[in-house]
Amino acid sequence: QVQLVESGGGLVQPGGSLRLSCAASGSIFSILVMGWYRQAPGKQRELVATTTGGGTANYADSVKGRFAISRDNAKNTAYLQMNSLKPEDSAVYYCNAIIRMNSIVGPVAYWGQGTQVTVSS
Repeated sequence: QVQLVESGGGLVQPGGSLRLSCAASGSIFSILVMGWYRQAPGKQRELVATTTGGGTANYADSVKGRFAISRDNAKNTAYLQMNSLKPEDSAVYYCNAIIRMNSIVGPVAYWGQGTQVTVSS
């Protein structure tokens, strides 16, 4: 009943920027955490950034100073602003959210289908 939909991926040149969005929909009581992960070919999925809202955020060292995560609680949407992109940032980016559907059940992790980001000249 809960679905995460990513958008905003694409092909950009090194040094360029992209803004990813992740919209959560369905039966949502509360969203505890929203974040972004990425996976490049032949590599493990890695955390990029997470936020609980209220200004708190965590970033992978490789993206600090270049990426910024934000969250619009009213829209159940998270964003990832990516600046100064490098070829090594190329990956499929996945949205993740820890969501409670109601006040009875505990939180459950959900994943989006992923959006491709390719940084190449």
